Amino acid sequence: MNISMCYRRVCHQSRIVVLAIGCIIPLIAIGQDDPRARDLGIPFAGTPGPYNAITDVAGVTVGHTTLISGDGKLDVGSGPVRTGVTAIHPRGKTYDPVFSGWYALNGNGEMTGTTWVEESGFLEGPVVITNTHSVGVARDATIEWQYANNLFDPLPDEPDVFWSLPVVAETYDGELNDINGFHVTKEHVIDALESAKSGPVDEGNVGVVPG
Repeated sequence: MNISMCYRRVCHQSRIVVLAIGCIIPLIAIGQDDPRARDLGIPFAGTPGPYNAITDVAGVTVGHTTLISGDGKLDVGSGPVRTGVTAIHPRGKTYDPVFSGWYALNGNGEMTGTTWVEESGFLEGPVVITNTHSVGVARDATIEWQYANNLFDPLPDEPDVFWSLPVVAETYDGELNDINGFHVTKEHVIDALESAKSGPVDEGNVGVVPG
């Protein structure tokens, strides 16, 4: 990366966001009508924010696309479908890189973009989570969405040069979902990216969680 670009990006950072994918799925997996642990008297250190969600961090927005259809015996290509997409924007729908790092909790699981996170120390766009076999389409759709919305910083003196290495993570949902039917499309990914909002986070059987 061009040194002047690195310097410019570092200078405009105002806060640090830690990328912790392992913490995101449990936060969105709790049923919205179910009591939280604190409601049951289980003590935790610290005091939660007003939403008790990652959106308590200023600028963070979350969006979901949920795909649920069909019942009964697996028919590859038809269903049942129990999958989706969850998108997290660290600073909303803007190009505003944040300091980041990554950690492999159990030594398994696919996550694109980690080499660039490790090399640069930056997360330059959203974090997207989908099922194991839809990582590719989610990655491609995220790049297309970033380009269409001009959410990138071109190289100095080269305004037409654009490249992106987005972070897309996976969770295996093949026990309940027709994972080899490839039901997640780029439109589903873009819907999740576009629908992201602050405030209370939809929880339970939504986004990437159903399978």
